[in-house]
Order: sequence, then C-alpha cells, then structure tokens
Amino acid sequence: MTADAQRRTPAPPAGTYLGMPKFQKNAKPALANEQLRKNLRHATGTIRAKRVARVSEVPEWEELRRAGEAIKNRTLRHLDTYLVQLEESLVRAGATVHWARDAAEANRIVVGLVQSKGVDEVVKVKSMATQEIELNEALEEAGIAAWETDLAELIVQLGHDRPSHILVPAIHRNRSEVREIFLREMKRYGTAAPEDITDDPAELAGAARRHLREKFLRAKVAVSGANFAIAETGTLVVVESEGNGRMCLTLPETLISVVGIEKVLPTTADLEVYLRLLPRSSTGERMNPYTSMWTGVTPGDGPQEVHVVLVDNGRTNALADPLGRPALRCIRCSACLNICPVYERVGGHAYGSVYPGPIGAVLNPQLRGISHEIDQSLPYASTLCGACFDVCPVRIPIPDMLVHLRKEVADHKKGTPRVEPTAMALAGWVLSDRRHFELAQRAAGLAARVLPHTTHLGPMPWPASPWTRARDLPMPPPESFRSWWRKNREEGR
Repeated sequence: MTADAQRRTPAPPAGTYLGMPKFQKNAKPALANEQLRKNLRHATGTIRAKRVARVSEVPEWEELRRAGEAIKNRTLRHLDTYLVQLEESLVRAGATVHWARDAAEANRIVVGLVQSKGVDEVVKVKSMATQEIELNEALEEAGIAAWETDLAELIVQLGHDRPSHILVPAIHRNRSEVREIFLREMKRYGTAAPEDITDDPAELAGAARRHLREKFLRAKVAVSGANFAIAETGTLVVVESEGNGRMCLTLPETLISVVGIEKVLPTTADLEVYLRLLPRSSTGERMNPYTSMWTGVTPGDGPQEVHVVLVDNGRTNALADPLGRPALRCIRCSACLNICPVYERVGGHAYGSVYPGPIGAVLNPQLRGISHEIDQSLPYASTLCGACFDVCPVRIPIPDMLVHLRKEVADHKKGTPRVEPTAMALAGWVLSDRRHFELAQRAAGLAARVLPHTTHLGPMPWPASPWTRARDLPMPPPESFRSWWRKNREEGR
C-alpha cells in the first residue's frame, strides 16, 4: 500500500532505512544542501546555548551524571530481575503485559489489539520505540490510520518525511517550510490550516491544535512509548513539552504503550535523578512542562484498558556485549546530536535510522547488527572529538564505543581486499625509523616544488580516493623543518 490514494495517512519516503546506502553516500547530498545546514546550525546552536545556561545552574551536575550512570549500570546488570518485577507490578495495577522479541512480533501484537477494538485509527504520543519498529507502517498496512500528535512529528508526517532528530524530529525544516506543508496537507487529512496563515510560530501551533483536536476527541485507542518504567510500582512515565501526550494518555478508552526493555528503573526514587538530568540536557529547561505518570488502570479515570508491550528488538545483543552495553543507558536526550560537528552539517537522515547522531552511530549497529552497509559505516561517522561524552547526562563513552565498533566492522570484513591495512603498514614503516621518515619528507617536498601555487590537494586517484574525496589535504612544504634546521643552524656551528 504505497500510493497516496490508498493510504489513510501521508506516505513517508519510499524504501526502508536498511535499504539506504552507507553514511558517506547519504551525507554528500546533505552537505550540498545549504538551507539544511543553515536550519541545523541555527537549531542546534540555540539548544546548545540553552543547555549550557541551565546546566551551569546546578553545582552538583557532575555528581548527578555519575548517579545517572550508576543507576543505569545497576539496572542493566540485573535487568532480568527488574523486568520480572515490572511485569508483576503492571499486572497488579490492572495492565496487560506483552513481550515482543523483535519488531515484527511487536507490530503483530499492537495491530491485533487495535483491531480487537473495532477501530480504524489511533492517536500517538511521540515515541522512538514505535518509530524503530515502524509501527505506523504496520498499522497502515492493516488499514489503521496512526496520527502523530507531537507538533514536530506532525510536521514530519504531513511532509511525507522521516524524523531527523531524536528530540526535534523536524529540525531540518524552517518556519516557511512548515507553513507550506500545513497549507498543502492539512486539508487532505482533517481540519485545514487557514488560508491566510503566516509562518509565525503561534499561528502554526494554533493550526496544529485545531487540526489535532478533532482526532483527540474521537480517538478510542492511543499508542505511546515511555521515557521510564518503574519496576517497583509499575508506573510508566512520559515527559513532553506540548500537552499532546497528556491528551493521548487520558482521553482514549484504550492505551497501548510500546516500551524498550532498557527503559526500566528500579524505584521511584531513582526517577528523581533523571527528571533533573533529562530536561536540562534535551530542551535546556529546568523541568519538563508535562510529566505524565500512570500506573495501570484507575476505575473511572483515564483509559480503562492498558496494554504494555515490552520490546527487545536487539537490546539483549547489546546487553551481552560488555563494551557495547553502555549504549543502553541512553535516555534519548539528544545532547550528543546537538554538540556533534558531523550531525550539525549533515542532519539525521544520513544515518539511516530513527536514532541519528553519535548515539545512533553506536546503538544502531548493536540493535541491527553489522551485516548491512549502512550499519558498517556508522561507527566511522564521527571525528572522535569526544564532545558527545562531555555532554551525555549518563556518561556514555561514545568515542570508546565507536572505536570498539570499528574493530568489530574490521573483523567482520576480514578476508576482503582492503586498502587500509596496506596504508597502515606503510605508515608503520615510515614512522619506525628516522631515515624512513626523512625519506618520506623529501618525497612529499617534491610535490610542493612541482605544484608551487597549490595550497591543498583535493580528491586523488585510487587507492587514496576513498580518504581524499571527503578531505582536503594541505600541500606539504617544499622543505622540511629538519632540512631547514640543518642548513640554518647546524652548518653555522
């Protein structure tokens, strides 16, 4: 079901994430898009500045980071115990728990639950887990419309687009683009945007509110994720900034929450740490405008049927790798995206996943494996500058994990012809002996004398082409420092 005429909801771009080429190919058109780079630079710069201001207000910030790291580490070490406790608490509170090994099983469960209610549409809270398993498309295939209610997710959905940021899915769009999307698409799927609407944020938000209100009021089933799940009480937690989540979590008769198994926390007391870390790291706010917490079913108040789908989908693979496990500490704040010089220039679509940026570069290859070209390329989508670790509220050592995954990719490719080992062997020969090094310097100096007016070397022929087509090499000097020293200092002695 790909033609717009056959769909209930706007069609996203054709194909799947795993059908995309590797990161280096995806990044090229993004780098050539000046408007995209301008949008990203403005948005990430604004969020970074707000984060710095809010973090500076907390003198014990580093202690909070270490507490967040420690709680997650303890939880992951005993994840099996806490998941069993979570299930028992949820059932005791009146919820029904489902376990899903992978995306296909999770989608079958959710589609079956929606169909059992006899409805053909659901409203959704912003959820990375449902995007990861491509739930919207599974519902669409079953003739069920899934309406995104987060403003940024609505922009992405109406724009026939994919999210490009964990926190701000439409970060690659500016206000004028959003206005055009609303004018063109809203009337096709519900209440139209006013014909005289401008690109003023208040007017755009008002149009979204009117468009979504009818969907909220008629919805019988809602789908959510969860930022945290408390094993002690069976409480699920969603933090958001607009109130759409509160509408989805309270108005419908049935609520289905799709939750990754790594979202569990042992106790409510542990939640306190993350409710201080998350808003400052994500939106640069002291606290989230809306923090919704619900524990099963409350008679006469809110959804009277609550289902929780606990999803693995590769998480136990990451859990089994001691060096890869820290990625499961991620609380989806997106601070690493906002600080990353690579992400700021190419955006999220180049990463080929709903998890872009530095965390995506380490999480995707662990959840999906490294058999696909795009997952093999992601660990190399980094400068290893370390800024992502510096801002991570739970101290995920992303640079170390990238190096670890590069080794995994290299081991996976053993037996195939590769230029890199030869280049490294040559570098080892040059650097192993002073005479070899000086010989290489003299050879490099010849190039500078042959091309005296060239300041940089651009793309070079194979075998140097894979490295040089994305980098400009400074022209080596005609004379090395060692040679100059001998002429100007040693000869005069």
